[in-house]
Amino acid sequence: MKSKIKLLLVINPISGGSEKEDITKDIQHIVLNQHATLETYKTTGENDEKHIKDIVEKKSIDRILVAGGDGTIQLVAKAVLELDIPLGIIPAGSANGLASNFNLPDSLEDQVKIVLGDEFINMDVISVNNHLCLHIADIGINALLIKNYENSSLRGKLGYALQTIPTLVESDLPYRFSIEINGEELQKAGIMVAIANANQFGTGAVINPEGKMNDGIFEVLLFKKMDVFDILNTLSETSVRDPAFVESFATKKVTIHCKKKIPLQVDGEFIGEVETIVATILPSKIKIMLPSKTV
Repeated sequence: MKSKIKLLLVINPISGGSEKEDITKDIQHIVLNQHATLETYKTTGENDEKHIKDIVEKKSIDRILVAGGDGTIQLVAKAVLELDIPLGIIPAGSANGLASNFNLPDSLEDQVKIVLGDEFINMDVISVNNHLCLHIADIGINALLIKNYENSSLRGKLGYALQTIPTLVESDLPYRFSIEINGEELQKAGIMVAIANANQFGTGAVINPEGKMNDGIFEVLLFKKMDVFDILNTLSETSVRDPAFVESFATKKVTIHCKKKIPLQVDGEFIGEVETIVATILPSKIKIMLPSKTV
């Protein structure tokens, strides 16, 4: 008789600004009807990475279902980075940037079934100043926008939109960058440099249409200019690859020097202000469960 899949649900109870009790109960009900058992862990912000790793090892967990946003997925990924434990995603955060790249179904039941299925991607990750990046990191205006968003009380896309004008007023554009990439040193000016493992932000903006998360490289995107309308456009589901607006470089490693300290964000989390960024690809580090026939 086939043994049941041991599934761990890691849920951020406050991600997305809402409680998750109903989601937890619904997932428990769905799993009961599948060939699986369920353990549940709610993040607290205190030693979560260690607790998750301990549960995985002590309970011999086969797969993990993450209910939260990019920060929660990143937390779990760090806990199991060397353990080869497949992850499934329930997009339930304020920003679901990574999940938006996987064409996940809207139905909670279908999302749960994905983690119990057979389709997956061996996804690359990026080390950005020794921070794990699953999705997109950047320096410049978007990181400043995220900093201002984190300091505001309004969540979601509207929260981002309302921070665009104050962010433009606060920023000192253009920033100037020295980019060491593929054996060259490029002197560039712009409003933002993105280090992209994925195609799009959680807002739906496709900033990196050629990007693949399992090709052993990442893209460095230099955004040259931006006004209010450009920022608001990144909140829509459109491609922003006008060559007058953005340059793209594919690489395995990049070092970026800034003339002065500017904001850095990684996977939607404001890290701080930096003068130098070193990013390196780490191929095939995490197994992400996918809908059938995706990637």
